[in-house]
Amino acid sequence: MFSLFLTCSAADEDRLAAELYDAGTAGLVEEPGGLRAFFEDDRSRRELLRRFAAWNPAARAEAEVDWERATQDSFPALLVGRRWFVVPPWSREHTPAGRIRLVVNPGMACGTGWHPCTQLCLAALEDAVHPGDTVLDVGSGSGILSQAATLLGAGLVVACDLDLEAVLVARESVAVPAFAGSADAVRNETADVLVANISAAVVEELSPEFRRVLRPGGTLIVSGFEQQDLPDGIAGQTFESDRWACIVGNGRNANRF
Repeated sequence: MFSLFLTCSAADEDRLAAELYDAGTAGLVEEPGGLRAFFEDDRSRRELLRRFAAWNPAARAEAEVDWERATQDSFPALLVGRRWFVVPPWSREHTPAGRIRLVVNPGMACGTGWHPCTQLCLAALEDAVHPGDTVLDVGSGSGILSQAATLLGAGLVVACDLDLEAVLVARESVAVPAFAGSADAVRNETADVLVANISAAVVEELSPEFRRVLRPGGTLIVSGFEQQDLPDGIAGQTFESDRWACIVGNGRNANRF
């Protein structure tokens, strides 16, 4: 048994976690400055060091521990916003009264309910999605936000991501249409709500497409960036959590974002 500590930013944790699960990790634990991944077969150490060289891996021997349990303890059930109860699939905790149970597998793809940006988007969706709305989830990753929009009563939810593997995961875990691509493949004035949990640079690049795709009076929710990296070209109310930010342009009460 050995572990690898991989140095990464909080913004990269979801993507790195997905790669580590694909590599066969027995468990993950968040530590300051990165992730520690545990592996049972010492013979794979050299290959893993090469595969994750970009993350400055540091290996160490480990005592026999129930790492599956340690991983589960790293993803506790969470109360998010006013309505969400975010849980991993192994949770047996009862859903509190008035909460919507949102089950998320933290190892499936980028996008987990334990990241502040995802939580900010979930809270914003509570007010943005109305029964029967059409919702477009750009950069959907695991599909958690698509799943949330469905639970809130959206009439149609469409997910898209440039990562084909993430699209396949979303199709399997969430019963919504999903395609490999981005907002530029969507026709004009399609969405009542558009949510994009990506990065500031991509938000800036796609902002004209977001405006084109949204229906008049629609709501735009963008996150995936830290407070100091707020994207240009997007106006709206800014919400913050643990140095991360989310912008909500509520077109139901305004004509521009």
